[in-house]
Amino acid sequence: MKGFDVKDLSLAGQGRDRIEWAAMDMPVLERIRKEFRKKRPLKGIRLSACLHVTTETANLMLALKEGGADVCLCASNPLSTQDDVAAALVKYYKIPVFAVRGEDKRRYYQHLLSCASIRPHITMDDGADLVSLLHSKRKDLARDIIGGTEETTTGVIRLKALEKQGLLQYPIIAVNDADTKHLFDNRYGTGQSTIDGILRATNRLIAGSTVVVCGYGWCGRGVAMRASGMGAKVVVCEVDPVRALEAVMDGYYVMPIKEASKIGDIFVTVTGDIHVIRKEHFLLMKDGAIVCNSGHFNVEIDVESIEKIKKSKRKVREFVTEYLLPNGRRVYLLGEGRLINLAAAEGHPACVMDMSFANQALSAEFMAKNANKLEKRVYKVPDTIDKRVARLKLQTMSVKIDSLTPEQKRYLESWEMGT
Repeated sequence: MKGFDVKDLSLAGQGRDRIEWAAMDMPVLERIRKEFRKKRPLKGIRLSACLHVTTETANLMLALKEGGADVCLCASNPLSTQDDVAAALVKYYKIPVFAVRGEDKRRYYQHLLSCASIRPHITMDDGADLVSLLHSKRKDLARDIIGGTEETTTGVIRLKALEKQGLLQYPIIAVNDADTKHLFDNRYGTGQSTIDGILRATNRLIAGSTVVVCGYGWCGRGVAMRASGMGAKVVVCEVDPVRALEAVMDGYYVMPIKEASKIGDIFVTVTGDIHVIRKEHFLLMKDGAIVCNSGHFNVEIDVESIEKIKKSKRKVREFVTEYLLPNGRRVYLLGEGRLINLAAAEGHPACVMDMSFANQALSAEFMAKNANKLEKRVYKVPDTIDKRVARLKLQTMSVKIDSLTPEQKRYLESWEMGT
């Protein structure tokens, strides 16, 4: 143990039960964990992970530790930590954890520094805050790093910016870009957990409501799909013409956010960009409009601007803040503008995180074996890993698929055979 900072170790028993509950729905990661236990592919590796401290993440940490890694974990979002899980990891599994739900910005960065201070060989990030720290204020802690992984769209965007400027100091695998991650975690996980968070926070009826989804990437597709399935009228706001066209073809209304602001009942941002909903949009909203974010950081909603124009502010439910605007209308902000699916709910279901964290574990193994062959770039998850995760998931679901015949393989590899 290298120290720890969690809310209350007396919560550990409850956390251990919940970790075991999640494990039952993560059979792919469990298979990898058993393999790691035998082969110890991460023996001697120090690994710093900046992830949402949840039951699913706990099972990833256990798999990495079984693989021989010396693991340290901190939170990637001040409101995403499950305090009982953090306590259980420390008390029962002897994993150093630095995460307290609701921690302020100063403590958040202290926790990042605590994880970075083990001088990791591999970093595992969810939003690239740890990588950013090691590329800016604490470059001195980065000298032993051989590589890393990144979980989110937002983080990959930041890392590709570093790469483009020639500043990236070590190779990183973009786990988010794996098909078995973004097609399932982003779409089905974000879709279900976002609606779950909104419902837990507000207890509002989705059916008959107009839900405005800002961003139609895989996360936005998931939110739109689930909201529509519950009877909502869905409006999509996009800047990419291809994605906007896809949203139209999928049956949704598409319009600029300025127009959508006038008709929306519930607004969800899932873009990965800054200030998607701003002052001018708040002032156009109907009385009682609900605004929330399911993108990684709390920058998509311009909270500072609504703070400046408010006449008054009060907390009306645990995760709901009411802002009275100068025009007499009320706007309700959920979860302080942070990830609503983790601020007010429990994040993605374990079943879908099973694939994401299987990718994380296998990518860490790949990095440990191949880092010296890689350039300082952002890489996709190797196709062999992606396909392996898919096959394992199908096996655990008792689903069988076909294989190509030798003739079919020859046909696909040839140019001579035509009509």
